[in-house]
Amino acid sequence: MRSLRVNIPEREYDIYIGGGLLGRAAELIGGLTAGKKAAVITDSNVSPLYCGALCRELALAGARPFKVVVEAGENSKSLDVFGRVCSEIMRNDFSRSDCVVALGGGVVGDLAGFAASTALRGVRLIQIPTTLLSQVDSSVGGKTAVNLPEGKNLVGTFYQPSAVLIDTDTLKTLPGREVSCGMAEIIKYAAIRDAKMGEELLSGDYDIEDIIARCCAIKARIVEADERDTGERMLLNFGHTIGHAVENRLGYGTISHGAAVAIGMCVITEYAERAGLTDSGTLAVIKRLCEKYGLPTAFDDREGLIAAAGHDKKRSGDKISVVLVRRMGEGYCYKTDKSGLEAIIRGE
Repeated sequence: MRSLRVNIPEREYDIYIGGGLLGRAAELIGGLTAGKKAAVITDSNVSPLYCGALCRELALAGARPFKVVVEAGENSKSLDVFGRVCSEIMRNDFSRSDCVVALGGGVVGDLAGFAASTALRGVRLIQIPTTLLSQVDSSVGGKTAVNLPEGKNLVGTFYQPSAVLIDTDTLKTLPGREVSCGMAEIIKYAAIRDAKMGEELLSGDYDIEDIIARCCAIKARIVEADERDTGERMLLNFGHTIGHAVENRLGYGTISHGAAVAIGMCVITEYAERAGLTDSGTLAVIKRLCEKYGLPTAFDDREGLIAAAGHDKKRSGDKISVVLVRRMGEGYCYKTDKSGLEAIIRGE
């Protein structure tokens, strides 16, 4: 097992990474749940696989677990489902001393995190991610949100968990589409901070537990420096400005988040190379990585993306921050305006 610490003053927490950790939940997180009710928020795919074992471990540690199950898929990341989850938690006579446990992928983690941050003005949260994407990215750092018709993640909070438990054995039950989705976020980390990781991914010679730990470490250090996403943390949005627009244009759940991010990384790097903002040849590397792991690299409806991208959260006045890479392993923020973003999407 590997572990690392996220050092945010007064909100420090540990990330545990390894195989078989669900079977050690009583040992690793039992101290956070003992004597408390634990609302295990999960989805219809994950519940029959892992919820029973987790609830037994929580009970062994002295907790009183109950589960709240939502339908699997991006459509559950909505205000309506959020309201139903909160109501179900409260029907179990929940108190501020109790805790929420998110068991599932990024949708469950974001939804459960938002519920934990707002229910009774905030209760303890434990993240147990079961998809590759949530293990390397969304379970760490404290971003929670639900979607609106106008855009992705437009209603949410910053709310750090008390622990993150990453059992790599859960990856064995992931369909190939979900593995590819997670690989997109790993490629993002390689592009913005770890060129060597990109080389390993291209060769196929890597250990997935090591890759997950390196991605979590990168994110932890960035979040420690910029918890509220006003500076360095924006680097984690590489590919996401256009990627979120792709998801909005096609409809949430129609395309995976990872596939949309892959398109976003390629579209933005295509522009940056043409403009001399990225070293020549970087796009070719990112495309090779995406193609190797079954991810798309292009999107035809660029005019449709322009309308969708206008709702992006990363605006400040009339300026929009997009993330570029100078070369593999070196990401940076680039400010433009609405017309500049339109030019990027059109490839002008």
